[in-house]
Amino acid sequence: MGNDRIDLRSDTVTAPGEAMRAAMAAAPVGDDQYGEDPSVNRLQQVVAERLGKEAALFVASGTMANQIALKLLTRPGDEVIVGQEVHVAWHETGAAPANAGVQFAAIGRGGLFTAADLDAAFKPAGHVVYPPTTLVVVENTHNRGGGIVFPQAEAEAVCARAAALGMASYLDGARLFNAACATGLAPERLAAPFDLVSIALSKGLGCPIGSVIAGPAETIARAIRIRRMLGGAWRQAGIVAAAGLHALDHNIDRLAEDHANARLIAGALAGAKGVALDLATVQSNIVVFDLAPGAPDAATLVRRAAERGVLLVPFGPRRVRVCTHLDVSREACAAAAGILCELLAA
Repeated sequence: MGNDRIDLRSDTVTAPGEAMRAAMAAAPVGDDQYGEDPSVNRLQQVVAERLGKEAALFVASGTMANQIALKLLTRPGDEVIVGQEVHVAWHETGAAPANAGVQFAAIGRGGLFTAADLDAAFKPAGHVVYPPTTLVVVENTHNRGGGIVFPQAEAEAVCARAAALGMASYLDGARLFNAACATGLAPERLAAPFDLVSIALSKGLGCPIGSVIAGPAETIARAIRIRRMLGGAWRQAGIVAAAGLHALDHNIDRLAEDHANARLIAGALAGAKGVALDLATVQSNIVVFDLAPGAPDAATLVRRAAERGVLLVPFGPRRVRVCTHLDVSREACAAAAGILCELLAA
């Protein structure tokens, strides 16, 4: 398809720019297994400070961060409360039951739920039949919900209720900086109610690799062993940690551009033939829309769009996701929206 393709499959497809590459090339490094990589140590310190937590740990991916959190906060046989279609249950190839031995109970709708929903689903320890509910996970922003932001007041209520019930709380904040951009709330405020929180560097922030998990110092110390159990121990990882440091300094404020581009595409698609799209869900850099009977199915639309140089992701038989990021301009997004509308009108 050439280099002129418009890749809207994910914000993970970004390539590091020249300034990020320069920062990576110049990074001081050491053996992180011994805690001696200065760039990794600096990244962990900066993320912990920005999230208002005592300590942080650099890991290979958001999936690894989520799996570490499950191992830290549950025991095999426990139940974990989540929203509908969360990443940890849908996009991690069954890792949670394989690694942590837990099962999920999905509550609420569209990735959102309330403290009352949590109360209704909670199962206390010691029951002869039911598994104990020991952890609640919030995904913010919520990928399959269309990049929707979890309301902060409800997050605070959910975490307070979880603590009262003796449960732990974890924030899958892979796109937490998108949530901060959308709400105007500081990442520290968004992370505050949760025992543990993770962010991804390789999504909206444009890094080639990596996530960071943050929380109490004692918990993060235990996370180091679990990271190694999962094959995630680093050596001279400062090269990629430097990309994260650069992104935290340069790529956060520009997230607003991605959000505006997503709304541009959503606005065009909402009026297209055969599209069902709730514009209220378009709160960040993701657009998820459904295709009505009579319109092409998701696989067909994705294929036809690819033939025109626009790359998308099918999210179901008749559901498609569009994701904007720093490597697609407003002009490219407008062009992609026009091509999609043409294909849907044909």
